[in-house]
Amino acid sequence: MKLNEIRNNPGAHKRKLKVGRGSSSGLGKTSGRGVKGAKARTGTKVYGFEGGQMPLHMRMPKRGFNNVFATDFAEVNLGRVQKAIDQKKLDASAKITEETLRKAGLAHKSRDGIRLLGDGELKAKLDIVVAGASKSAAEAVKKAGGTLTTTFEKKVWKNKKGEPGKRQQRRAKSSEKRAARNG
Repeated sequence: MKLNEIRNNPGAHKRKLKVGRGSSSGLGKTSGRGVKGAKARTGTKVYGFEGGQMPLHMRMPKRGFNNVFATDFAEVNLGRVQKAIDQKKLDASAKITEETLRKAGLAHKSRDGIRLLGDGELKAKLDIVVAGASKSAAEAVKKAGGTLTTTFEKKVWKNKKGEPGKRQQRRAKSSEKRAARNG
């Protein structure tokens, strides 16, 4: 083998097609793009264009919306917590927090924390600290002789002056009235 005989394996190197080099090449003048229109121009893509007809994605009705202010909890049922204790994934004598529930594989990523739900039976006496809990879950923990602490507080959205927005102010007033009525 000599230096002048070194070459790529067949098919390893594909030569770039030279376009616009005269009519005899077969790819002269319009360079294989056809004539006129958006596709003949450079730098344009016509995804979803239907020749001026109203495109399908614009003809379809819109449904629903994504509420950015909604709470996002990872939900864990009491039955699964009891099962994890039985399988020795959780220590019933220690304080059970969101971190320990995640390490045990009971909950995954969520923006606002973990919410405890009352499905299933709880036999162990637990000290649980989570973002939220349903009434049935709170009653079941209390019935088993344990304690439940919730830590979640909904974020108060403020205006440019740093005051709560009008909706939050109305909500605060109505909750104060409700508290005064109930004693």
